[in-house]
Amino acid sequence: MHNGTSMLPLSPRRRWAVTIGVMTGMLLAALEATVVGTAMPTIVAALGGLAHYSWVFSAYLLTSTVTVPIWGKLSDLFGRRPMFQIGIAVFVLGSAACGFAHSMTFLIVARAVQGLGAGALVPLAMTIIGDIYTLEQRAKMQGLFSGVWGLASVVGPLIGGFITDQWSWRWVFYLNLPVGIAAAIIIGIALVEEKREERPKIDYAGAFVLTAAVTILLLVFTEGSSPRALLEPGVLALMVLVVVLFALFARIERRAPDPVVPFSLFRNRVVTVSIIVGFLAGVAMFAAITFVPLLAQGVLGTSATAAGSLLTPLLLSWVLSSIVGGRLLIKLGSRPLVIAGLALMIAGFFALAAFHKTTPWSVLVFDLVIIGAGLGLVMLTLLIAAQHSVPREQLGITTSLNQFSRSIGGALGVALLGAVLASGLASFSDNPNALVNAEARAHMPQATLVQLQHALEGTLHNIFLICAIIVVLSLLFALALPGGKVESAHTERMMMAEMTTIDAEHEPEC
Repeated sequence: MHNGTSMLPLSPRRRWAVTIGVMTGMLLAALEATVVGTAMPTIVAALGGLAHYSWVFSAYLLTSTVTVPIWGKLSDLFGRRPMFQIGIAVFVLGSAACGFAHSMTFLIVARAVQGLGAGALVPLAMTIIGDIYTLEQRAKMQGLFSGVWGLASVVGPLIGGFITDQWSWRWVFYLNLPVGIAAAIIIGIALVEEKREERPKIDYAGAFVLTAAVTILLLVFTEGSSPRALLEPGVLALMVLVVVLFALFARIERRAPDPVVPFSLFRNRVVTVSIIVGFLAGVAMFAAITFVPLLAQGVLGTSATAAGSLLTPLLLSWVLSSIVGGRLLIKLGSRPLVIAGLALMIAGFFALAAFHKTTPWSVLVFDLVIIGAGLGLVMLTLLIAAQHSVPREQLGITTSLNQFSRSIGGALGVALLGAVLASGLASFSDNPNALVNAEARAHMPQATLVQLQHALEGTLHNIFLICAIIVVLSLLFALALPGGKVESAHTERMMMAEMTTIDAEHEPEC
């Protein structure tokens, strides 16, 4: 078990300095998700290449997702500090290249580089927190980190709009440089790790095959998100290749001296359940973020700004629920919290599936608050429970797999549900685009508009119903979590007491 005897012996001053450093790094990743979206129309107007608009996001999502388990494993081999700093360096390099871009193609490549670094920021930040805090403190601190994402979701669009309007869209990327450098310096000074005597054995073959398999899988589902595209011979051939690569990866990992993903981890029931439930809950989470604004804009006829603001109640509820859940985790254990969170999500998605155009706006907001509260309980609890169930030398890969499963679930789920959406609106040709364009909607015949809105409403009902069923399935898996309280060893408290007595003369000031 991950107990107090494996924690890094840092003084309280250093611990808070490290916390500030990793929070700063996480803030970079959190803001990037919202700030860039606000600036993109201006970027397209300056660089052109509207046809490649989605790839500015896809390139970042692809590389940031694929590299997550690699960063986690490397942090187990070489230490958190150097890997976190390298991740920030790559992210900053990509940000500088994005700001320098003079064509859409260059911007897409730069975003891919930026994503390579972003794959390290969140999982390694969570891993470092798992290294330096006791279970009780970690449960409280994770709620604070959820607050970073909540803050970014609220202020990100405002910051992106202000910078784009008052300065230049290039500064959306350039401002990452001083923030990233500051985070790297803080971590470099404050985080002291044990020296590693043995030379790590890197599983190059496993890393390469895993990266290739996940990359092809994501490309297939992001670019082939329509029923016909997914059934084309070329796409089916790529899916066969993905299956072969994953089979090859499994064979490599069983023979590797120190595999990228140790299969022994999956004998740990907590880790296995957290990955499966995280994957399924990730499908529902990203579906809500993707399709609820479409419901508001396409069916209810709101503006894009009003539709986007609907996500604020969900995200703020997530943050508050994470904070409460962190405090309840020690008293109640992981199983009841995860089950309660999934039950809230099920209720919220069934309510969304029953939503009609005449339903009051307040009911929609309440549904999203319920879903956000469920997500806050589930995601935080699964992460801490998985971290606490493994030894410290597997903490990085365990944390990364937790994040990776959620991201993969979201990417694949949104692509498949997008195919459901495309299938439901297939008979309307290009007309569905008018639903999210106020000017085009105003010029559409009323009868056609009503018919199209009705079709979209029915399709979204099906999507939310599918999400509810997926969460029910995840609840069945969650029942396999061990009961009882999450172990809170007395040795942790003893170790922390010893840390506070470290003489300041024996370590330099931060």
